[in-house]
Amino acid sequence: MLIGIAADHAGVEMKAFLKKRLEAQGHELRDFGAYSCDSMDYPDVAHPLAAALLKGEVQTGISLCGSGNGISITMNRHPGIRAALCWLPEIARLARAHNDANVCSLPARFIDNATAQKIVETFLSTAFEGGRHQRRIEKIEAGS
Repeated sequence: MLIGIAADHAGVEMKAFLKKRLEAQGHELRDFGAYSCDSMDYPDVAHPLAAALLKGEVQTGISLCGSGNGISITMNRHPGIRAALCWLPEIARLARAHNDANVCSLPARFIDNATAQKIVETFLSTAFEGGRHQRRIEKIEAGS
């Protein structure tokens, strides 16, 4: 799977950890930055990741910032992006199964690397259930 990944300065170390694990599992990653722990603005990496996902240049996305909120809010400004803030594997499973989330946003300052890895693995391995949930997704997109 081709995965886009982006983080602000607060998520750089966790992003590097996740990249190693995902590449070891055979995934290809496109890294949108940041590349250092120097302070930067999360929209500068979130907008390019969202654009790449909407153009089909990546199949799904992972975004990280300190709380996970700022980067997911920014991602969700793009119609067609459904970024879900995930802090537990069960939240990631529900985000995919019920909400057809296409971006997993992580709160890098509030979870450890092992938890992040479990969340991402759950997110990537869970399929959208469709059915009654499809109707709800269509209503989200109708408001765009």
